[in-house]
Amino acid sequence: MTKRKGSFRASVSCLAALCLLAGCVTTPMTQRKALMLISLDQEMALGLQAYREVLSQSKISDNPDWNRLVRKVGERIARVSDMPRLPWEFKVIVSDEKNAFCLPGGKVAVYTGILPVAQTEAGLAAILGHEVAHAVARHAGERMSQALLVNLGLTVADLSLQNNQHRGLILAAMGVGASVGVLLPYSRLHEAEADEIGTLYMAKAGYDPREAVLLWQRFAKEGGPRPPAFLSTHPAPESRVEELQKIVERAWKEYEKAPEKLGRGETIPLS
Repeated sequence: MTKRKGSFRASVSCLAALCLLAGCVTTPMTQRKALMLISLDQEMALGLQAYREVLSQSKISDNPDWNRLVRKVGERIARVSDMPRLPWEFKVIVSDEKNAFCLPGGKVAVYTGILPVAQTEAGLAAILGHEVAHAVARHAGERMSQALLVNLGLTVADLSLQNNQHRGLILAAMGVGASVGVLLPYSRLHEAEADEIGTLYMAKAGYDPREAVLLWQRFAKEGGPRPPAFLSTHPAPESRVEELQKIVERAWKEYEKAPEKLGRGETIPLS
């Protein structure tokens, strides 16, 4: 028993030392401390690999209006984000799924099924702000770091999509299923943080942050017995709208300081 206790204490001490050596990163806007055991370069390389795989298995939209608006809104948000120099890329994927994602390194995709819910540039800004926030806050890197701690046989050197043994775990940490095209939810903490940071970003980019509340209300109406994947890990719509309204009060100050105010922006053409 004493030997086991000593071994356990040693393991805990090693993990604690590892955490201290690795240090913490501070997420923008929320100032939350997060453990990060991998470098941004590693995270970006994995994100690029996964992004290429997703795109290779997807149909990319050739609709000029959709591509223009997604790029326009995405680039405006990227410019005001805390990582404007990432190699941001915005694609539109043809799919009925009401979803969007951003992989590490700024690789973003919007599914055409979400466009009718977005309705306007501002609705799109709420969606893209949320996704950009995941990348800037390094939520995927944080989840990979947690995986390194939990899976003692996994090391930083194993973090490659070419490593079949750990491929599923790495993809899951980035929010992508083992079959690549399937999106997996982030934790509620990460989703709530992305809501907050994303709403602030859309306001700084010149989009009326009140439209974020309206967007999520539209999502709630779409819910029925099975809510859209985009809402899968969030609180009940009522409490979520309440939290967003608190965020909007802060975001409105950013909107008032924006050099160019676009309000709701253009309406997204659906044909």
